[in-house]
This record gives sequence, C-alpha cells and structure tokens, in this order.
Amino acid sequence: MVEAITKDLSEGVKTLAKYVQEGFSTERPQQRREHVITGKIDSSKFKPIEKLPSYDAKFAAVDCSTRTLKRANNWGIYLFRVAYAMVERREVDWDYREKVKVLLGSSNVRYRMMRIFRLEVESELALSLTERLNSSDYLLLDGASYFGEKTGFSTSLYEQCKRKTVNLLAFSKQSPALHDELGRDFQATAQLVAPHPIWVYHPVTEADLKEHLYGDVSLVKLCKESPRVFRCDIMKYLINRDVADVVSPLTAVSEDPRCLGYPVPLRLAHEFSATSDSKLLYYYERVESLLKEAGIYDRLRKEELACSFADELHGIRYPFERELFEYV
Repeated sequence: MVEAITKDLSEGVKTLAKYVQEGFSTERPQQRREHVITGKIDSSKFKPIEKLPSYDAKFAAVDCSTRTLKRANNWGIYLFRVAYAMVERREVDWDYREKVKVLLGSSNVRYRMMRIFRLEVESELALSLTERLNSSDYLLLDGASYFGEKTGFSTSLYEQCKRKTVNLLAFSKQSPALHDELGRDFQATAQLVAPHPIWVYHPVTEADLKEHLYGDVSLVKLCKESPRVFRCDIMKYLINRDVADVVSPLTAVSEDPRCLGYPVPLRLAHEFSATSDSKLLYYYERVESLLKEAGIYDRLRKEELACSFADELHGIRYPFERELFEYV
C-alpha cells in the first residue's frame, strides 16, 4: 500500500511539474457556465494603488450560504441564508434573511437552480441596501459580474447603483476561468511578475453587456503582507475614473489578518451567512414534522434512504453535516 501511494505521489509531482513548465490546452470542454478567459500578462496593465489607513465611507457586502436539509435522487430541501455586513470606520451593522426552498430534478439540475436562487436573494438584499448608500460608498458582491437572464445578479441592482453612482464591485473567492497564454492560473502568474507591493491589474478583459458581463475583469492585491490576489470586477460605469482610485479605498478594509487581504465586509458577510447546527437541526425536525402531517413522509423517507447509504457509511446522519453547498 505504501509503495502504491508513493508511486501515485511521484506521478502526480511529475504531472504538476510538466504543467508548470508547459501549461495545458484550455480548449477542453468546460463545466462552468463562464467562458474561459485566456491572455498573456501585459506589464503595462499593472497600476500601483495607494494604501489608505482609513476611508470615510460605508462598505457593504452581501453573501449567501446554502445548506441541505434533506435530499434524494430527484429532489432536495435547502436552507438559503443571505446576509449583509456594512462597515463604517470601526462600526459594523449586519443582518440576515433565511429561506427554505424545495428543488426538483437531478443533482445537476438542482445545482443550477440553487445558483439562480442564490443570485436572486443576494440581489434582493443588495438592492435594499442601496437606499443607505451614496456615491462615495461601496457595495461588494460575492462572485463574477454577470447580470441578467437568470445567469447572474439582477440588472435592477446594477441600474440602481449606476444611478446613484455607488461603487459596485464583484469579488470572486476563486476564478478558475482565468488562464495565462500557457493555460496556467492567470492570478498566480500575475502575482509572480507584479512590479508593485499592492496593485490593480486592469483589465484582464473588458465588460461585454451582450455577454452579460457588466464589469471589467481585473485583479487586485490589497494587502502587502498577504499572499492572496483576488479577481475584482469593476462595473462599466466606473471605468471613466482611474481604476487605482476606485479600488484603493478597499485597502482600508483589507488589513485584518483573519481576512488574508480579502475585504473585511465580504469576510463578515460570509461568516454571518453561516447557520448554526442547532438551528439546522431545528429546521430539519420542523420539515419532518410537516411532511408527516401531510402524509408523505414515508414515501420521501424511502427516497432519502435510496441515495444516502454512502453518507451513513461515512458516519453522516444529516445532509447538512456536509459543509459544501455543492452537495445537492
């Protein structure tokens, strides 16, 4: 067994070494909805940004988590918890909304439906926050800057922020669609050659409203001590300004060591969207009670058992004990 694992690791190292040197073709079929973006690093696109110790504005962020309450091969019951965090100086305001939704279909179909619904509830909450924001304030979304046609955030949110000239930015925790000319990770390549300690790389690609991409895709490094670089999509209506001036205020809310260079409001919104196990158990028991009252519990329970044996073998009693929202 040890010999076999050693051989596997050795082959894996060889594969990764070849990848680092030669890259790979990005023409392979993609599972993600987002198009692959491939390009060569252009050193002229790196701009230094000013580190600001503080900034007199509101920074609001929205995020949503999804937890599985019950699941079978053809359906699932999910808890969506969307939260916001608004940071102004050292004051933090936050709140959340929760919704339980039943989705029908295969796991792949339900995954797509979950994404659509998450974007809907995030857009609704973000739109309500715009009433409290002015032109100097920031609204940060979790994800890429796709809007409309059930593939992204609400276009009403974009139009409202544009009308009020709110600084609307979209951050992605990861962006596997970005590749350099050899097919390697674009963010890693950019960080290796960046000429400044904190910087913005703009644009990786420009906004294309026909493709529902409403922001210029950019990269930012907001904290000198952090090894992290993030994709930051800057909305099209903000590009008439210097992009370094647009993103530099974010340095004032990206120094917390717990955030690894990620904006604090987004980190807080992510944390506030988490649901405690005790509350998940309460919802689970409540759903079971309602199913029993409706006289459909026995049938649905048998369907649950038809797809949950692997979980039980791993000691998982409740679906929500798995953390990943992709678990559908």
